Amino acid sequence: MTTAGLDVFDSTVQQTNEWLNEIAEELHTDNRREAYLALRGTLHALRDNLVVEEATDLAAQLPMLVRGIYYEGWNPSKTPVRDRDRDAFLERVGAALDRAQPQGIYPEPAARAVFKVLSNHVSGGEIDQIRNVLHKDIRELLS
Repeated sequence: MTTAGLDVFDSTVQQTNEWLNEIAEELHTDNRREAYLALRGTLHALRDNLVVEEATDLAAQLPMLVRGIYYEGWNPSKTPVRDRDRDAFLERVGAALDRAQPQGIYPEPAARAVFKVLSNHVSGGEIDQIRNVLHKDIRELLS
């Protein structure tokens, strides 16, 4: 029997839990809250650095629950953000992680962990498209 009563909801919860577990593993933590904050902060920073078409193309490949996190609070008319360098990107990720301190999850490892999980679950073609529109300093975080 499913927990939510609908396979689509159970599936997205399962996929989201897999993503959070993978991020936590990359960050060498068992704190799922930290993994969630890393996911949320990195997705928002990434989304805000993409043009609207590319942001929506990426969203289409995310699990439904992760897609909701990704779109939370988005104002497409304000993207891409003007300040699109690495420092600004990591500052955005860091703002989301502030609540996780002092456990020691910092913006760069958080972004790298999330990008690794994205690369494992999103098509290579989509990752290449994202890489092509990001500032070269941010692009390096995808490696």
